[in-house]
Amino acid sequence: MPGIIQLLPDHVANQIAAGEVVQRPSSVVKELLENAVDAGATDIKLIIKDAGKTLIQVIDNGKGMNATDAHMCFERHATSKIRQAEDLFALHTKGFRGEALASIAAVAHVELKTRQPQDELGLHLTIEGGKFLQEDVAALPEGSSFSVKNLFFNIPARRNFLKSDVIEFRHIVDEFQRVALVHPEIYFSFYHNSSEVHILPPGNFRQRIVGIFAGKTNEKLVPVQEETDILRIGGFVGKPEFSKKNKGEQFFFVNGRYIKSGYLHHAIMNAYEGLLKDGMQPSYYLLLEVPTQSIDINIHPTKTEVKFDDEQALYAILRSSVKHSLGQFNVAPILDFERDANLDTPYHYKDKDADSVYPTIQVDAGFNPFADEKPAKAPSSSSKQKYKIPETSSWESLYVGLQSDTDSVWEPEQVAFESEPIHSVLFAEAETDQTTPARCYQLQRKYIVNPIKSGLVVIDQQRAHQRILYEQFLGNMTVEQAASQQLLFPIELTFSTHEIGAILELEASLTATGFTFDAIVNDRIVLSGIPPQITPDQISEVLHELLHDLQEGIPGNSFSQNDIIAQSMAKSMSIKNGMFLSEKEQENLINALFACKAPDVSPFQKTTFITLRVEDLDKRFAL
Repeated sequence: MPGIIQLLPDHVANQIAAGEVVQRPSSVVKELLENAVDAGATDIKLIIKDAGKTLIQVIDNGKGMNATDAHMCFERHATSKIRQAEDLFALHTKGFRGEALASIAAVAHVELKTRQPQDELGLHLTIEGGKFLQEDVAALPEGSSFSVKNLFFNIPARRNFLKSDVIEFRHIVDEFQRVALVHPEIYFSFYHNSSEVHILPPGNFRQRIVGIFAGKTNEKLVPVQEETDILRIGGFVGKPEFSKKNKGEQFFFVNGRYIKSGYLHHAIMNAYEGLLKDGMQPSYYLLLEVPTQSIDINIHPTKTEVKFDDEQALYAILRSSVKHSLGQFNVAPILDFERDANLDTPYHYKDKDADSVYPTIQVDAGFNPFADEKPAKAPSSSSKQKYKIPETSSWESLYVGLQSDTDSVWEPEQVAFESEPIHSVLFAEAETDQTTPARCYQLQRKYIVNPIKSGLVVIDQQRAHQRILYEQFLGNMTVEQAASQQLLFPIELTFSTHEIGAILELEASLTATGFTFDAIVNDRIVLSGIPPQITPDQISEVLHELLHDLQEGIPGNSFSQNDIIAQSMAKSMSIKNGMFLSEKEQENLINALFACKAPDVSPFQKTTFITLRVEDLDKRFAL
């Protein structure tokens, strides 16, 4: 009887492996860029079309491959990085598993063009679904060029799970930034649909950060430097006033490799304790170096999760280093008990006696402030008319008749004031309020309680306001007749290059909500009008949070795009829990809520109000 366990065919095994290694187009970008870095390239170009769904091409000027290596690189578990298991704990390269190219070739059309410096001709390979279709010798430039076309062409189900171009492009930008940041010595260029996204010439780490994130990035960087036996720290953290609500600009690089670590992130947040508002996240770009034998990076296929031998020590060193830098550069308040040089004796006084440096005082013994003064001359006008100031014989004349005037004016009022009965307006108003109970009141600055005929209705003020704003914005974008408050002085805001691209795509929808754009160029926008529900101080926060929400979960069709915009703006601009509302504001909120089409849920499908009937209260008291 034959067994039921069988070996999988290579092409099936490669497709299964691709499910771990190649999750989306950004996974291909990551693997190809890291291979180019490992090849010793000094110039790397990334070209994508349709957010990587149609084309991903990486061109480098590295050392290239010969014919044997060009074929072997597409085999499973074929790598030049390791020879034995011990090499896993002495890695200084990016890729090492030998799964990436085999997995990519199994689910896409791949073209490889490569030539080594010592060869006159290079090799051109064409692979489709893991099968070699064509092999040619060609005149090629030094280095390698990988072209990945029609990703997931043979797995339609996987292709259908890809998100919109905006989301996939955002993931590609993230992977590009992670590789480009940690290698500032390499020239990087990035193009999407024939448009330039990034041109990054070689430089130092600070220049690379500013080149990628543009705007006022250079102003917010605080250098961090520390060296110990178990950890070396370099890089920069952001000033607290430039913090954001999302975690967009937070980078840890360990031994030149980007990682994610909630534990180390907590150390950074501890260092910023007392400097950040609730819910705000700082920016940081930190380069960490640890002994290779003290770290295990082979715990996840994407190699972004690592395990350290002594996490507690790293936590303490990182926290202290960041806190010291924030205090050293006067970002955080510090106590300094060192001697102040400004209090030292000036150099030219150090040899003089104390008696010789006493200040002298000159007194005019004949000065009399009450002496007669000559009247000042009045300024002459165009008609040459002169005004004469009456002379006074002495200063006593200024007080002539003052006593009688004071008696006649102030004495009756003083009597009337003393005879006026004392009333407490505060208690009088409170007495009136007791006879006229309020229709609604605020509970813990979070809920609005309103009596109704059958009992009580309890409203969550934040969720209710979100529903109101959501329907307003969605209606404005549908009819394109939104109100806009014009600003006396236009506001200029800075954004990164890819964020400007997203704003350009959404300009029509944002204009329909009330934004008026005067200019959208390079890394900045100029606004001359904003929605009436927003204040000028909130503009930057609202737009940054909007871009973050859009890039994380914007669907493909236009209606859903408007829906996400309305949801994000409603979340940002709604009143928050803990905010005091007057009785009139509470009533307006209640009336606006129950005028909505779906008042019972927020835009995020959360309950906005509950009803407590009198019968329910009676049952509770009957216990």
